[in-house]
Amino acid sequence: MIRSFIFSDGKLVGSDLEREALRLVRADKGLLLWVDLDNPTEEETKFVLESVFQFHPLAIEDCVAPNSLPKVEDYEDYLFIVTHAVDFTRTEKFNTTELDLFLGRDYLVSFHTAPLRSIATFIDRTLKNAGAGPRGPDRIAHTLLDLIVDHYSPVTEELRAELEELEEDVLSRDSTQKTLVNELLHVRGDFTKLRTIIRPQRDVIDRLARGDSKLIRPKLLPYFRDLRDNLNRLDDTASSYHERLMMAFDIYLNKAAFEANEGIKFLTAITAVTIPVMVIGTWFGMNFEAMPELKFGYPWALGSTIVTTILMVIYLKKKKWF
Repeated sequence: MIRSFIFSDGKLVGSDLEREALRLVRADKGLLLWVDLDNPTEEETKFVLESVFQFHPLAIEDCVAPNSLPKVEDYEDYLFIVTHAVDFTRTEKFNTTELDLFLGRDYLVSFHTAPLRSIATFIDRTLKNAGAGPRGPDRIAHTLLDLIVDHYSPVTEELRAELEELEEDVLSRDSTQKTLVNELLHVRGDFTKLRTIIRPQRDVIDRLARGDSKLIRPKLLPYFRDLRDNLNRLDDTASSYHERLMMAFDIYLNKAAFEANEGIKFLTAITAVTIPVMVIGTWFGMNFEAMPELKFGYPWALGSTIVTTILMVIYLKKKKWF
């Protein structure tokens, strides 16, 4: 689906134009054009990226093909930016959807294959806001990036809740080993993916905040720096949560080793208790009527077995092996 929005002097003057009208608006340098490609068909992608804007083939290839990491590339008259937004359509675990931006002097093209809250929120604001709107494509790009970063906060809070629940399960005696291992691996994968997305994205924003590109107006640099600081805080938070997860994993391993040692200790105690029975029974257990070397041999053997077994049990209890 192709959605388009035209701004003039900060006001929305048109939206969702026909295809041929897009060519005319693109040629008018006095207008600001934002085109959003939401899960477009191959024909729609080719029309907008190749026919209307004539982007570089390598940039189009990077846009269409999935990119695992955020990045920014300078193509002289426009910037190609790859970011990742939280995918709320799949709730079974943490997922992201790629958002590609083509930032030019008087236009912005966004490309994504799944619905994004950041895009939907900004479109809703644009259509409802009758006042001043964006006066440059860099402002639209910043707003979209800012919304993307804002939507990471509920995800980190959800992961924090999962981490706290996992820490309680690790210390609980009722938790099963298989369940804990699955939960640990699940949460660890989420944190790893979050960190691998946030850090490169922070580097992308940092490059935009330095003012290396003329497509970012100087008055917007403080806003991009603030966005970079927000990503820094998110990265620090994700790192601290990851350290807590590793500590929980270490506690789990120590707990498993302790429980295994307790089992071995119990089996050893059982073996120690049976030693008197085995020794005396082996020595005096021959099948004959009388023991020549002992008077009342059988009573003595039985009594010795009972007494030594009781003494062994008392000794092991004092050592807390039972």
